[in-house]
Amino acid sequence: MKEENNLKLRDVLNYKPAPSKFGTSGVRALVSDLTDLEVYSLTQGALWFFKTSSKLVCGEVDQKNPVIPIAGDLRSSSDRLLKATSRAILDMGYGTDYMGKLPTPALTFYALESGIASFIVTGSHIPADRNGQKANRCDGEVLKTDESGIVEGVKVIRNELYDQPAEESPFDENGMLKDESARDLPEENAAAVELYKARYRSVFPSDGLSGKRLLFFQYSAVGRDLLPEILRSCGAEVIEAGRSDQFVPIDTEAISTAHLQMLEGLVVENREKYGKIDAVISTDGDSDRPLVVAVDETAGQGGQSTSVALRFIPGDLLGLIVADYLDADAIAVPISTNPAVHEFFLDKGITTRKTRIGSPYVIEAMQHALNEGKNRVVSWEANGGFLLGSDIALNNAKLKALPTRDAVLPILCVLFSAAERKRSLTALFSDLPQWFGKAGLIDEFPQQASQKIVARFKPGDDRITSTEFYNNRIVLRDVQDNKLDEWTLDDKQAEPAMAGKKLLESVFSEDLGFQGGITKINTQDGIRCFFQNDDIAHIRPSGNAPQLRIYAHARSQERADEIVEMGLQEPDGMLRNLQGLVE
Repeated sequence: MKEENNLKLRDVLNYKPAPSKFGTSGVRALVSDLTDLEVYSLTQGALWFFKTSSKLVCGEVDQKNPVIPIAGDLRSSSDRLLKATSRAILDMGYGTDYMGKLPTPALTFYALESGIASFIVTGSHIPADRNGQKANRCDGEVLKTDESGIVEGVKVIRNELYDQPAEESPFDENGMLKDESARDLPEENAAAVELYKARYRSVFPSDGLSGKRLLFFQYSAVGRDLLPEILRSCGAEVIEAGRSDQFVPIDTEAISTAHLQMLEGLVVENREKYGKIDAVISTDGDSDRPLVVAVDETAGQGGQSTSVALRFIPGDLLGLIVADYLDADAIAVPISTNPAVHEFFLDKGITTRKTRIGSPYVIEAMQHALNEGKNRVVSWEANGGFLLGSDIALNNAKLKALPTRDAVLPILCVLFSAAERKRSLTALFSDLPQWFGKAGLIDEFPQQASQKIVARFKPGDDRITSTEFYNNRIVLRDVQDNKLDEWTLDDKQAEPAMAGKKLLESVFSEDLGFQGGITKINTQDGIRCFFQNDDIAHIRPSGNAPQLRIYAHARSQERADEIVEMGLQEPDGMLRNLQGLVE
């Protein structure tokens, strides 16, 4: 048995550390697993990688004494994680610039303009018992190609910390900073917020939204005070409602019927006080994903009161309007995007590039377009977070690039587009190709089970992302839709593909309305099934939470809603049935 004064930190820890993993964007985990020790390791590992890869500072920034900007969201755990992040930065010999509680894109824009790496503590929309940290390089988001280097850096830092003598370590047996080692955050710096507001005020007219009355649902979104201010600076009347002192997880990509009913109640309540409301506006927890809900009124007959109806605008269709408003010449979107996007821009001579889900993938695709000489490069995700890959001339001014998810730009662009065309939001979206979408998820779905489902239908060749089924053959294509191979149905190598198709059709059956069977399976990111009757069902595990998502697209909203409802039904919905067949 080791003498007490010879014990290392690893010897006294009273828990088994759970190293955090990267998801689609940043690192997220249970708050209980995000000890100060883990957050400290994540921070220093990222800084080590940034320094060794020359991505800590860019341009004329002080190379020897950089000051690293950090910020967080409104979760109760964020302050502790921010303090651990700040302590890690200081112990590396750098300064900390605390920008406060603000939207992720606001911090990122400030850091990019300053030419320096940054850290945001946020769990975005996931439940309150989870949180995360997202690091950015001095020139933009961390890409998938960076992750292995950061993981290696974190591993080195973590082992060094574990090997410290327990008495000398700043961490206690719970992995938390000892009282004498903990430090308060620096005084809050408002520079990032001011720069973010100036970005929009410089290009959007101050009277462009005059006459528009918007209800801003505040709840616990970190931008709940900032965004109404920006909207008012464009001439809108903004009613603030629904503020919460407790963190509320709302996934703007998969808005629930219960949340829509709650928003409808707020509209009815405030309409009686203020008059007609044009839209409900909000964001997700870290305010990088927009929420836009159109409000339509129907006048009652025979003296009956006017009724209101809400229409949720899916993020992928929202992005379509924004890209069109910005006159984009290059577009990258995830594979889960509504088919209306591809159809709309194909009519304009623009072929959209389809990527895996997650901002690092669309950022890589935008960089490819810039290298090809494109000038107005954009991308967005199904959640509506919009990324601007290049500076764009707009309203006789320059809108500067911001290649990270942003909620403010899509909100402003869609409102200005409707105002300039003198059309309601509902009418604006009714003009688009008639494809409808819905998304939903099962929470606490075992990640191992999700991975088994995806692995079951992956082709043996990693180059293959699409398998097309015809009457007498199977065609295999790569991520750019290039033909890789073709098999007859009698070929031995066709058997696994046909078996997978048959298994999926036993779950997505004709009895459930999937008429004509499967015509194509795309495995670029998850399992995306295309059916003869134009239904699309896409299953994908969350990258950083025990959740299994289903995305549906169809020629009617009712059918898209029905697919998701059948998928999520417990205990015998389509996702659970598929889990049982695969396991």
